[in-house]
Amino acid sequence: MAGPIHEFSHLPRPKANVKSAWRVRRDARAEGDAPIVGLIYNPRSHHNRGQDLTSKISPDVFVAQPGNRDQLPEALARLAERGIDLLVINGGDGTVRDVLTCGEPIFGDDWPVVAVLPKGKTNALAVDLGGPSDWTLQCAVDAYENGKRVKRSPMAITPLDQPDARVLGFILGAGAFTLGTKAGQSAHKLGAFNSLAVGVTTFWGILQAVFGTRANPWRRGAKMDLRLAPSGVPLEHSGLGEPERRLILLASTLERFPGGIKPFGSLGKGLKLAALDQISRWMTLMLPAILFEFGPKNLRKRGFHQLVAQSFEMELDDQFILDGEAFPAGRYRVETGPEIDFVAP
Repeated sequence: MAGPIHEFSHLPRPKANVKSAWRVRRDARAEGDAPIVGLIYNPRSHHNRGQDLTSKISPDVFVAQPGNRDQLPEALARLAERGIDLLVINGGDGTVRDVLTCGEPIFGDDWPVVAVLPKGKTNALAVDLGGPSDWTLQCAVDAYENGKRVKRSPMAITPLDQPDARVLGFILGAGAFTLGTKAGQSAHKLGAFNSLAVGVTTFWGILQAVFGTRANPWRRGAKMDLRLAPSGVPLEHSGLGEPERRLILLASTLERFPGGIKPFGSLGKGLKLAALDQISRWMTLMLPAILFEFGPKNLRKRGFHQLVAQSFEMELDDQFILDGEAFPAGRYRVETGPEIDFVAP
């Protein structure tokens, strides 16, 4: 969705009574009735630009096309009042983030089944779910009846000075990851998307980190204070480089990533965390091998940390990226959000 969402104090919120109304309507229907489908269609998503919906919409499909994020709560509230069984999100990772963030006050821990039509510049969630790039609304409806369900929990990011405001998303990064996202935007302009964009930005970042000086932003990273919950123990540091800085921070609850990369190694379910200290140039050259699990052993001693965390707190002196969009520096708690059933082929 267009427009800034990074001001946590201005996140759009739905009316307070929508949640109970949605559950009453959903629970009142008889078993065997056709599913009620709600579609959030983002006309600004990359593959939707200049296009209208081409599918014939059945009477049991209710379509909402919010023009910006401020209109999302009202659009979701209208769908909730219909008692939808299936929520279809037509857009990329940013659209998914916005819908989940604005929908949490409505659905809480009891979401309808969700389907994602990958129409954005990046579609990491769709890759994780195994959905094809040409998935249609009809495919999603058919999968609700005959496909499989994949359980995923987005991350919930809460500013510590605003405990009532939080954002849901699937890929969080900081340090050189922020620079990589900006480089990725340039790759998009050159026509590189999804796995190709990942490869282009990774290659460019490695070149910068290998041949740049410590003053180069790609090697300098950002100041980060990372503490694991519930103990509050700081995440260990290898001692390479400045102890208060990390080159990259990456966190996600996804299990498969574009391009087949494995930034968390063999770690599977849960909230996963990867942090890279200011490593040597040789280790930087090894990053592509590490991302495909062909790297050297003893990665922690070499400055590459991978773990599963119940939750963690982070204090950053620079912006972080959540599903492609920048959020301000500050202190945040990152934890697992509601478990949601997604449909897959």
